[in-house]
Amino acid sequence: MYSVKRNISNALKTLLIMGFGYFFWLMANITLEYVPLRTDVSFLMIKQTEVVERKEYLYFFYTHVYACIFVLFSGFLAIIKKDFGLKNFHKNAGKIYIFLILFFAAPSGIYMGIFANGGVYSKISFVILGCLWWVSTLKAFQSAKRKKFAEHKQWMWRSFALTISAITLRMWKVIIVYLFHSNPMDVYQIIAWLSWVPNILLIEYLLVKKYI
Repeated sequence: MYSVKRNISNALKTLLIMGFGYFFWLMANITLEYVPLRTDVSFLMIKQTEVVERKEYLYFFYTHVYACIFVLFSGFLAIIKKDFGLKNFHKNAGKIYIFLILFFAAPSGIYMGIFANGGVYSKISFVILGCLWWVSTLKAFQSAKRKKFAEHKQWMWRSFALTISAITLRMWKVIIVYLFHSNPMDVYQIIAWLSWVPNILLIEYLLVKKYI
């Protein structure tokens, strides 16, 4: 039984590495579209009301976008628990990940969630996502400080499951639009929840089964 769980764990890590590498490349390309501080591309094209009427919106948006690309990368390096021959590499990657989420990525994400497309249901989903992301990351930090590393690992997996909602959101959007040709605002209401709820449920299942 132990060998089966170990094989499943190794297979999951391999798939995670391969999948993450591809999607991180896609996310990096999306981020580069906003360099230098462009307001006429991609997502911002449909957020011109906020751009024009709420001057602070762009500050929160750029903070979120630029922080998240480093959150994704540092979180991935932390979650695979490799030091690559460098002293405290895993620990330092985790510190960067936690710091960026607690002070930049999650707070800016919560603010943006208040103005999310798709109506009130989308807004509720993204605000909940941001709050859970912040809390789970804080729990990961607190458990590490108390040297409860088994608990720390669980909270880091939960946090990372919410982190990759940036990736799964775009995956679900492509799938739903391709299969159902739905109205864009209807799509937002659906993917707002699909982007993170299945992620956290899957992680909870894997943690309960001790596959990770």
